[in-house]
Amino acid sequence: MTVRSASNQDEIETKERSSYFGLPALDVSLAFPQATPASIFPPSASDYYQFDDLLTPEEKDVRLRVRECMEKEVAPIMAEYWEKAKFPFHIIPKLGALRIAGGTIKGYGCPGLSITASAVASAEVARVDASCSTFVLVHSSLAMLTIVALCGSEAQKQKYLPSLAEFKTVACWALTEPDYGSDASALRTTATKVEGGWILDGQKRWIGNSTFADVLVIFARNTTTNQINGFIVKKNAPGLTATKIENKIGLRIVQNGDILLKKAFIPDEDRLPGVNSFQDTNKVLAVSRIMVAWQPIGISMGVYDMCHRYLKERKQFGAPLAAFQLNQEKLVRMLGNVQAMTLVGWRLCKLYENGKMTPGHASLGKSWISLKARETVALGRELLGGNGILADFLIAKAFCDLEPIYTYEGTYDINSLVTGREITGVASFKPAALRQRSRM
Repeated sequence: MTVRSASNQDEIETKERSSYFGLPALDVSLAFPQATPASIFPPSASDYYQFDDLLTPEEKDVRLRVRECMEKEVAPIMAEYWEKAKFPFHIIPKLGALRIAGGTIKGYGCPGLSITASAVASAEVARVDASCSTFVLVHSSLAMLTIVALCGSEAQKQKYLPSLAEFKTVACWALTEPDYGSDASALRTTATKVEGGWILDGQKRWIGNSTFADVLVIFARNTTTNQINGFIVKKNAPGLTATKIENKIGLRIVQNGDILLKKAFIPDEDRLPGVNSFQDTNKVLAVSRIMVAWQPIGISMGVYDMCHRYLKERKQFGAPLAAFQLNQEKLVRMLGNVQAMTLVGWRLCKLYENGKMTPGHASLGKSWISLKARETVALGRELLGGNGILADFLIAKAFCDLEPIYTYEGTYDINSLVTGREITGVASFKPAALRQRSRM
């Protein structure tokens, strides 16, 4: 091809292109027939220590129902939608039919699952696609849980939860702001009391589902009390806009958005009466971190399953990759990580069920599990060689999707400090100089 010195090098004359320039890519099954792509998802092979034996019949049923749906309905389309960074809205009714939205919530059309069943469902969704699991988590473990379990009035529960439980409507949860991520308690969005309601002004960022959510749970600072309050904001409310964040490399199917609130009026009936400080918000985060901890478990399960099949199918030097010692060692290390992560996640659920879980427990679970998942997915990337950078074979997609999960719901470092404060009795979130200054 002739390289021109024109101002725009991308503008190449049609006649100078090859006759095959711009042809559609070969289907991956034709381009690389030696291994099966993730659109035909591999069978589950990661339950080496027979974790299923710890589950009740109901929990096993939930696990199998979710697994079947994800492998059948989502696996064939996930690479395409991940590449386009678009959400497959046609799968929402199928997710609704699984009856997992609302998780542990009882009544109001919600399934009333055990925390373990809800966690296992989260893992099974993430095993096939982490973006779908984030979509469900934001909707269910953050927005719905805020409305019912901790913060909503009876009227709000009756009004909003039944349709949310069936995914007939979709919710998002807006806490993070451009200037306040880990330091979310310092948020600046304001709520000013006026006759009949409240005026919200401010900005939110990284809010999953926000561009198409019917119901937005938004946190703002009460200008009278200076405390954090919560509000239910309906889509298309005057003064509300939400726009998609572009150019993400992870969770590309999730529609994260920037929310702008410019004198948005919220009626009194849509203020969440149970949110009167940041501590009330923290109660929701402590529970949701259990579900977030099970996302990297699910991702690691899927990555292991994919590598387990791939190493048996792919051949080099006249033998399947599974026959090489180095590959077996990496695969076994991945398998060991999955067993340990799963058992930590299971124990976290039991602590919660018995009323013994602390914020430090939840934070250690989320931070340690996501750390081990990073190692597991990186090993999978190595095992697949060149195909490890293709979304078609899952690993590259999982590698990228894990990065935002490692960060959200508390970064690894922040969650470590939450646990560190609990075991030492000393808070170290601020530099020592700032702590000293705040005491003066």
